[in-house]
Amino acid sequence: MTRRRQSLLAVMTLASFGCTPPDMSNQGGVAAASVAAEWPASFSIGQNASSAQIAAINIDFGPDGEGAPLGSGSVAEGRAVYDTRCSVCHGATGTEGPNDRLVGRIPDDAFPFGEARGTRRTIGNYWPYATTIFDYVNRAMPMTAPGSLTANEVYAVAAYILFLNEIVPENAVMNAQTLPAVVMPAQNRFVRDNREGGAEVR
Repeated sequence: MTRRRQSLLAVMTLASFGCTPPDMSNQGGVAAASVAAEWPASFSIGQNASSAQIAAINIDFGPDGEGAPLGSGSVAEGRAVYDTRCSVCHGATGTEGPNDRLVGRIPDDAFPFGEARGTRRTIGNYWPYATTIFDYVNRAMPMTAPGSLTANEVYAVAAYILFLNEIVPENAVMNAQTLPAVVMPAQNRFVRDNREGGAEVR
């Protein structure tokens, strides 16, 4: 491949990613410079997101529960959802796999992950906030149809997984108020990052 063709190929590659072409005038890139001179103002790729599209993905909420959706789900309801939508990947009791193990507590709620290599991290022994269960399941599960569960089903699955990890009782009901109130065993093992940037960064 000649140097001129290499230069042209480089510019065309940049164009495919929407990048501004480099100045090739000092590198013998005559063809590339010609392409750059005719660079369009817009490639007409994509479109502005609508309010509805933004709202559809703006579904996160923090550990305090602010912004959590309406709905509720019990442990019993969660068992039914889990058995039909989750067990094929995570096992009948959340321990068998073949995908990530969801259930498991370490004796005395120890936290050896920085010392003992190979220790399996589960929701019960590692996750600091119960609200993360809702957020993750709501966005990404089940793997074959992410986002297909209703808010009631996600609350119910969260309740069931917390029950399997012996964190909530069998009669627990999760909703926008009770889920953020759950104290996870590993919650006090994490330190909030309060850095803001600048001189105060430690």
